[in-house]
Amino acid sequence: MKKYFLTFAVAGLAFLSACTKTDKEVATATLTETADNTKNIGTVKFFELSDGKIRMDLEMDYAARADSNVAVHFHEHGDCGNMGENTHGHWNPTNEQHGKWGSGAYHSGDIGNIHLNAKGKGKVSVTTDRWSTKDGDVKNIIGRGIIVHGGTDDYKTQPTGNSGPRVGCGVIEAVK
Repeated sequence: MKKYFLTFAVAGLAFLSACTKTDKEVATATLTETADNTKNIGTVKFFELSDGKIRMDLEMDYAARADSNVAVHFHEHGDCGNMGENTHGHWNPTNEQHGKWGSGAYHSGDIGNIHLNAKGKGKVSVTTDRWSTKDGDVKNIIGRGIIVHGGTDDYKTQPTGNSGPRVGCGVIEAVK
């Protein structure tokens, strides 16, 4: 009898937690190579959480950069033309110093380095109140570019982190 009660209790908790899940997908981006925008190298999904924060889940599958680190940053404009140069500089709505996410000094576009394994796969998840998807909000990420750099961010060099060339790009778009 205890065994059945425990089974029903666990199943009930799982059901309730599934029913109260309020993460809502609000934006997405597809990352492609800047040299050939037909080659997909990753996906990015943004979720609005019940506490108002935004969670970004970024997954890369970039065999050409296997077994390395690549830097990822949000950039000002959502235009991947001209090998990603049309995105202009890092998105920095609060005019802070470039740095490592979560350290004393960093700006809202500093995502950081992502390690790609021997097959070129890697992922990162960031949850923050520094981003928004609301029109008119200075923290709005919709329409921003996401750049994958060919090098590693040193988290020191201003304003870019000396991250190397722009090898991948995507545009953050609202989910309708």
